[in-house]
Amino acid sequence: MEKLRKAVNEIAYGKDQAKLSPLHRSLVPALSVASALYNLALSLRRSLYHSGLFRRRRLPIPVISVGNLTWGGNGKTPMVEFLALWLADSGISPLVLNRGYAGGDEARMLQRHLLGRPVKIGVGANRAATATSFIEKCGYVDPSKVSERLWVDSKGPSHFGSEKIGVAILDDGMQHWGLQRDIEIVMINGLMLWGNCHLLPLGPLREPLNALRRADVVVLHHADLISEQRLKDIELMLRDVKESLTIFFTKMAPSHFFDVRNFNSKKPLEALCNTIVLCVSAIGSADAFVLGIKKLGAVYVDQLEFSDHHSFQSMDMEMIKERLGELEKKFGSKPIVVVTEKDYDRDIDILRHLDPFEVLALCSEFKIIPYKENTEDSFKQLLKEILQDKLQGRNLYKHVNHNH
Repeated sequence: MEKLRKAVNEIAYGKDQAKLSPLHRSLVPALSVASALYNLALSLRRSLYHSGLFRRRRLPIPVISVGNLTWGGNGKTPMVEFLALWLADSGISPLVLNRGYAGGDEARMLQRHLLGRPVKIGVGANRAATATSFIEKCGYVDPSKVSERLWVDSKGPSHFGSEKIGVAILDDGMQHWGLQRDIEIVMINGLMLWGNCHLLPLGPLREPLNALRRADVVVLHHADLISEQRLKDIELMLRDVKESLTIFFTKMAPSHFFDVRNFNSKKPLEALCNTIVLCVSAIGSADAFVLGIKKLGAVYVDQLEFSDHHSFQSMDMEMIKERLGELEKKFGSKPIVVVTEKDYDRDIDILRHLDPFEVLALCSEFKIIPYKENTEDSFKQLLKEILQDKLQGRNLYKHVNHNH
């Protein structure tokens, strides 16, 4: 199954089918049929929502959706964490709605990072039902008061009380049409974009590119790993889809490591200087992870890449150990294994089976890269303005309906 997933991924991100191997080309007809069926199902589902036969739920609190057009590696979870911290620091208790896909590694990482903050994390495929359950249990803040609070400059604990929910953050929400949202943030992996531009499973697209027209904000992730000219080309490409798009650039800035055997350990980035490193990952954008590690001064960086959300098994550990043995024999020193936090949170015990090799998890901080007039402050300002406009529209709608 892992080999098949890798083959499908290589087809999806290979723009020239003539360069595919015979094995890969043999898969294309079946993937094309599946892609056409997926497109048909997508169109049917969209029409059912537009006609009103499928109802979109409206929560009594503002909803910020963080989504993407392609599978994995777009920076959705770091953006969700960034928003949750910003709201919590503004005195608003957010509810993160996570679908809990593939064992819930992302939800566990969020829980660990946001521990001690007035942030609630609801896990479940039916995000509307999860949100309703939390709101009934904790209560919610009047949206107009949330809007007022966002314009207060001083940071500090919420005067609403940490139990009451002020805003819902819909994690991986772009294709979750069953829940209405007030802000649509679309994340894009700048390193990989849309591959061959086909829909799943022939390509990486969950929806056609014109779905970007629904976005209030587009965020190009891993922008620090892309040339200036390429950034300009991507910006022009996005404006061809929607000229008025506001585009922000973001990156993951490595901060430190911790040993997977001891979460409380903290090692500086310099720990990799003059070492041999094996990057092991099962994430959406392994290239960005490896490129980041290569900047930290290792003598040699090798990698073993698994499909996104892959659950490591004993046989995987044996394969990793075998690669480590080869590297040790080649370079005459013990290599260090480096994984991402997401890999660590998927199974905190399995990686300890790599003894006697040292296994470090890389911790990184999500940052907005200043570009032209777009900065972290202007990003927050824009979200405030959109939210205020949407909430005013809600109040006007209520007032008109009430009078009728």
